[in-house]
Amino acid sequence: QVQLVESGGGLVQAGGSLRLSCAASRSIFVFNTMGWYHQGPGKQRESVATVSKGSSTNYADSVKGRFTISRDNAKNTVYLQMNSLKPEDTGVYYCNANDIMFDYWGQGTQVTVSS
Repeated sequence: QVQLVESGGGLVQAGGSLRLSCAASRSIFVFNTMGWYHQGPGKQRESVATVSKGSSTNYADSVKGRFTISRDNAKNTVYLQMNSLKPEDTGVYYCNANDIMFDYWGQGTQVTVSS
C-alpha cells in the first residue's frame, strides 16, 4: 500500500507554467513506473508522462517538448513540470505508481488553463 498526494494545480493563463508534485507515503524506488495521467472534462483518463525505475521517460505526443517528468527517490516525490500550457491541458491530473501487480492512484489535482 502507498498513499499518493498530488499538489501544485491551479488556474493559469495559456502559455503559463505549473509544477505538479506527487508525494508518496513510502519509498518510490520499489515501483517500476511512476506517472502522471490527465482526465479532461468528459474524457477518459490518459497517460501524460511516465518515468521508470531507471529514469527512462515517456510522454504523450500532445505534451512532448512542453512537459517534463522527474522523480526524486530521496524525497519519495515525482514531479511534472508543465510549460507552455494550453486550454486543452485543462483537467484533473492524477499521480500513478505501478509495481506490476497493482496500480495506485492519488486523489488528483485540478489544472485549469484559461485562453
